[in-house]
Amino acid sequence: MRRIVECVPNFSEGRNIKTINAIAGAINAVAGVRFISAEPDKDYNRSVITFVGEPGAVCEAAFEATRKATELIDMTQHHGEHPRLGATDVVPFVPVSGVKMADCVALARSYGERVAAELGVPVYLYEEAAVRPERRSLSNIRKGEYEGLAEKLKDPEWQPDFGIAVFNARSGATVTGARMFLIAYNVNLDTNDVRIATEIAQRIRESGRIQKDDAGKPVLDASGHKVVISGSLKAVKAMGVLLEAHDIAQVSINLVNYHITPPHKAFEEVRKEAATLGAHVTGSEIVGLTPREALLMAGKHYAPKADTEEKLIQAAVEALGLSQFETFDVSKKVIEAQLG
Repeated sequence: MRRIVECVPNFSEGRNIKTINAIAGAINAVAGVRFISAEPDKDYNRSVITFVGEPGAVCEAAFEATRKATELIDMTQHHGEHPRLGATDVVPFVPVSGVKMADCVALARSYGERVAAELGVPVYLYEEAAVRPERRSLSNIRKGEYEGLAEKLKDPEWQPDFGIAVFNARSGATVTGARMFLIAYNVNLDTNDVRIATEIAQRIRESGRIQKDDAGKPVLDASGHKVVISGSLKAVKAMGVLLEAHDIAQVSINLVNYHITPPHKAFEEVRKEAATLGAHVTGSEIVGLTPREALLMAGKHYAPKADTEEKLIQAAVEALGLSQFETFDVSKKVIEAQLG
């Protein structure tokens, strides 16, 4: 069995094509790596890049891409909708075939140590590579974002896992780790009211939301702690964003375990909650790649009588509105099709 690792680094640049191409070029220059895609988003001002290959080659390509990003991206000038901590914001290593999660944890730690030592960028470890439980969650590490990083580094509880606690104004900090295959899945609404998207996100995400009274103040329990209402979907992270290019609000979702919550389940839950708020779902998009299995699961839900995998996938694409912004190309969006 081939030893294949996927890497999906997110860079804080979604508008300057020359910069995005230069980062992609740094990845392509590494032997043993197959570049899959670069997906820039102007509203988020962020690019999601995907590549696969042998473990050692993938780790090398991740470092070279990070090196290029530190040269070309200046975080003091960065503005965008998506939460971020640094120029190279997050670098996850994902086992695909012939490797275990422990192998990807080792890659993340090797990468992080090198980035801190050679590039002077503080690095935090998350998910399966985390060394402290409160750092498993990417959102916890990102709290305060880039703008709050200088103060965060002064806090003994938030010393980086690699590197010294000195604020790098140009590059910020980088988060790296190992995780299961994550599907970045966004559901589109027929409104530009981001408050509706945010409310839906808070209702569905596993972490839930803080309960508030009629005056809008947090409700406290007997111990004085804020009461949290659990979200309706497990293994889901979500937030509301505004896509200015399309003038719509969007529920931006990370499906961290699609076996627990697949795309179609998230889609239907957003549809249900949107209806209670006077909004409707118009379609959705997958950012990066998806396993074929996730689309087959959706196809079986929407077209249980379909007699081929191709028909199941087509049913999924149509029902989820995956071609709302651009045609959903299975050969480019499904990881198995990319690997051949």
